[in-house]
Amino acid sequence: MSHQQINSNSSNIPVSERYWTLVDKADKKFSKIRDLPYYERNRYDTYFYKVFKVYTQLWKFQQENRQKLVEAGLKRWEIGEIASRIAQLYYGQYMRTSEVNYLSEAFIFYEAILTREYFKEGSCQDANLANKQLRFLARFLMVCLVLNRREMVHQLVSQLKMLVDECKRTFQDTDFKEWKLVVQEIVRFLKADTVFMNIRPLRYSLVLDPHPDVLPHVAAPVARKNLRLRDAVLSSYHHNEIKFSELTLDTFRMLQCLEWEPSGSFYQSSVGKSGQNGALGSSRVNHSQDISDPTLPPNPRKAVLYRPSLTHFIAVLATICEELPPDGVLLIYLSASGASGHASSPSGSGTFINTTENIIRDFQSHTIHSDGTSTSSFSSPSDSPNPSASQNKGDCISYHNGCLQFGNRGSGGLNCIYPSDLIPFTRRPLFIIIESEASEVFKAISGAEKGERAALLLSPSCSYRICAGDSSRHSIGSLFTVFLTAPLQAFCLLLGISGSDVEMETYKNAESLLSSSLNDWGLSLATSDNLDPVWAQILRDPFLRRFLLRFIFCRVVLTLFVQTYNKKEFQPDCMPALPESVSPTTTASQTVVLQLAKLFRATKRFTFTEAISLPDHGNSDMES
Repeated sequence: MSHQQINSNSSNIPVSERYWTLVDKADKKFSKIRDLPYYERNRYDTYFYKVFKVYTQLWKFQQENRQKLVEAGLKRWEIGEIASRIAQLYYGQYMRTSEVNYLSEAFIFYEAILTREYFKEGSCQDANLANKQLRFLARFLMVCLVLNRREMVHQLVSQLKMLVDECKRTFQDTDFKEWKLVVQEIVRFLKADTVFMNIRPLRYSLVLDPHPDVLPHVAAPVARKNLRLRDAVLSSYHHNEIKFSELTLDTFRMLQCLEWEPSGSFYQSSVGKSGQNGALGSSRVNHSQDISDPTLPPNPRKAVLYRPSLTHFIAVLATICEELPPDGVLLIYLSASGASGHASSPSGSGTFINTTENIIRDFQSHTIHSDGTSTSSFSSPSDSPNPSASQNKGDCISYHNGCLQFGNRGSGGLNCIYPSDLIPFTRRPLFIIIESEASEVFKAISGAEKGERAALLLSPSCSYRICAGDSSRHSIGSLFTVFLTAPLQAFCLLLGISGSDVEMETYKNAESLLSSSLNDWGLSLATSDNLDPVWAQILRDPFLRRFLLRFIFCRVVLTLFVQTYNKKEFQPDCMPALPESVSPTTTASQTVVLQLAKLFRATKRFTFTEAISLPDHGNSDMES
């Protein structure tokens, strides 16, 4: 059949019929890709481009034939559904690749849906349409959170609250309790992740952080090779932890910390509004220019696993290690409650069924729910293997055969991650961060590696409570993680200083002092004669170097802090050992803390050696 005959035949088919044929084709391809895991990136690239091609055709077709389609009965919410699917595709591809341009494109389509109110018309009469609008708002919220578009986040939260309340009044026979939980989640998340926590971007900013090109070189005999962070696995599992959808507060902060700040500065919301004719082209170009910086290297790829089963976690590690480039390092961040490894099922532990994940799960995560990961049993503090170890100033549990608990305590070792589970993957370079009471047991990895020695940063086994009568995790997340992602804010929180208490001039001076001190520690490591090759080979990577230097700061602060002074259980550790030149006992290290404490008039909150003295000038201290 000739091309003319084909075109003639297709022109005889009504526009609406061709449109719905395209919709059906797009739906089938979307249903296939939505269940594909994020972590097997390279394998599914062709799938993404195929489904995206169909949706591009569909979007263009409805633009060119909008009037005819509307006359044939096309509803506005159906146009919004297409735009929402395209945004989900972009968000999914961002999760696979960590390329921020995909996240930017998702924002553009979601913002167009919001501006043109595609889902609003008729939502007060149709519960199904109201649910579509709620799902759209929740997905858009996630994109704005990751993009750090906080103004839009608060706008969307207000709309979400109002819509949920309106739906409860209008559709009294329909249960909107799940959506009320979603609202509670995001409100709690934003209460913990305040403006104070975001005074400076968590992302790597070339305005505030050293450019990779100027990082000091390590002597060749020490650094036999220069490795780069290529991939990261981020996962946490705590009872009642702060989260939104399947992104916990701790994994969110780590994810942010492993990204380049666009154009080296805070992202500005000066994005041109989309036109009202359905064309997104001009706005897309402007937005991409705002968010892109061609001089920056690509972001490390990240797999965020929400409460994975052990088998799923191992499968993800294996896949990523298989894809890791020869010069690559894999970062593993695990935050979870510790367990003895042989604890019996706690009596009285209730079952908590989290109903909110399924609401906004589509294209936001692809965890395999097995081994009890979708229905999780938790125990109260009194159910812990050693309840007497809980202390007023922190939570500390002693373990002889410890592990991380990533699931139901009553399931034995099925949901436990042991140090031995990670050892097979040490055939590739690993940078491991453990945040747990049982972090110390992961020292067993050091010396048992199968090819490449691992770098380990280990949290204190006891967590100092920031708020009296409340675990710091339930108010700010992990303090150790805050030190790694926002070190000055962590220092302030330790002193009881909140955003409303701090003077911005003082804060800026402290920020400048800390940045200078971290760079000095970095130079000290690079020029050290006894720096372990494990650390030497990652010092040229900006992300890993920043984690290491912030760990040094955290260790010095918690070592000198009065309430945790000389208490090893409150101090973080690392393997292999770092040079003595950056230890908390040195004059240089203590002087950093002294100067910071002096700025905040809190020197009496720390214990310094006799060799350290206050300068004769400056502000007087006040008791805290």
